Amino acid sequence: MNLAHLLERQALRAPARPALLRGTQVVASHGDWAASAAALAQRLRAAGLQAGDRVALFSRNHVRYAQWMLGCWWAGLVVVPVNARLHVQELRWIVDNAQARWVVHSADVLPEGAAALPGVARVLEIDSDEGGALLAPGESLPVTPRGPDDLAWLFYTSGTTGRPKGVMITHRNLMTMGLGYQVDVDAVSPDDAMVYAAPMSHGAGIYLVPHLMAGARHVVPDSGGVDPAELFALGAAVGPLSTFAAPTIVRRLVAHAEAASLTPEDCARAFKTIVYGGAPMYAADIQHALRVMGPRFVQIYGQGETPMVGTVLSRRDLADSAHPQHAQRLASVGVAQTPVRVQVAGTNGQPLPPGEVGEVLVQGDSVMAGYWRNETASAEALRGGWLWTGDMGCLDEAGYLTLKDRSKDLVICGGSNVYPREIEEVLLEHPDVAEAAVVGEPDPEWGERLVAFVVPAPGATLDTAALDALCLARIARFKRPKRYRVVQALPKNAYGKVLKTALREQLRGP
Repeated sequence: MNLAHLLERQALRAPARPALLRGTQVVASHGDWAASAAALAQRLRAAGLQAGDRVALFSRNHVRYAQWMLGCWWAGLVVVPVNARLHVQELRWIVDNAQARWVVHSADVLPEGAAALPGVARVLEIDSDEGGALLAPGESLPVTPRGPDDLAWLFYTSGTTGRPKGVMITHRNLMTMGLGYQVDVDAVSPDDAMVYAAPMSHGAGIYLVPHLMAGARHVVPDSGGVDPAELFALGAAVGPLSTFAAPTIVRRLVAHAEAASLTPEDCARAFKTIVYGGAPMYAADIQHALRVMGPRFVQIYGQGETPMVGTVLSRRDLADSAHPQHAQRLASVGVAQTPVRVQVAGTNGQPLPPGEVGEVLVQGDSVMAGYWRNETASAEALRGGWLWTGDMGCLDEAGYLTLKDRSKDLVICGGSNVYPREIEEVLLEHPDVAEAAVVGEPDPEWGERLVAFVVPAPGATLDTAALDALCLARIARFKRPKRYRVVQALPKNAYGKVLKTALREQLRGP
């Protein structure tokens, strides 16, 4: 079970079908891509790399990123995707921890090249002539046999509370994810086009797998990133795009569609499917997105530890406004995806009845093998046959999961549990609020008190008394923030997640 067999299969079935595009330009057919993967695999093995060795990719989005992924898998190697926005010191730590033999990078994120990574066998610029020569057709290697539990993708967590952990993702894990995408998220055809605007080092990159399964096209925009105008134009030129987008990206796409006076029909010509996840998407935001862009959206919930596989809120669920539970379901992350079981459990691991809040557990063939070189963390996360996600949530009678917060973000005020997301949902109903994040700070009387950080909408002036009145009208008094801090932006990591640890540090500061 080697993921590279997916490419080999497509090359045999339809070698001339377009596969890799830079903007509107076809760079490689499936046959070309397979030939480059086989030749790269041969050269990697000839250079001394053995099956199971790690190759780190530290690059902005690039067509060659996909070529290196498949070439490494073809050779039986493990891809270590590193967020291109990390500092070189963070890169060094990951490369050392992963014991990566090679590092492939784009010049803009590692201008020092090999000098920045002493001790690494080879450091190569992805867009260099040397990098191109390694991808050129030549002597080829047969696809290296790999077992289902052999590593394919060593993904390092964002590390917002300490050193990142290497999540060991196997060929079985990613094959399960790809098949589940076809069943639960979106049926893919050879005419489809997956665009990589979000970082290929994260969830967007592994969505290459389900689209390769179907023989679809893989498109990297000329900018290599998120430019809403470019993406809308690209979709109109090559056919409706599918993509993965964090909620921050969704908001940018929606804002562009509004500013350009695009109708939902216009949006349908640019986008087939926008899968969103990776951070909370509040009900008010998705309702707005649906009004502006139409039924283009599917929500998924997963983690690096169960990549892109957990729950799904389908296009049908999002569009079914006549359902009596529609409002509640919009605030949920949907139901368990086909390949997994999801339950909510107490601290003893026993499942809780519908409506009760506990930790979200996931079980299935998408769940990681463990954390790289970290047996203690592996034993903590994988208990009793389940992945303990660290997320808090509750299930309803129909199996829809509503997330509350990370367990560490729970605020205990006067002995009562308060989940900040519930308050954030209310604050975002106010038209003058663009973003909101609620955290707890120490309080001598109540233990903790709630502080809301709010970002005003463009051109708006926030009236905190009005926000207070809105909260009092919608939630229990003890859940109301005790103070508000108006800020121009919320601190976020490279994937768009709000860093509540940074907000708590601000409260502890001078």
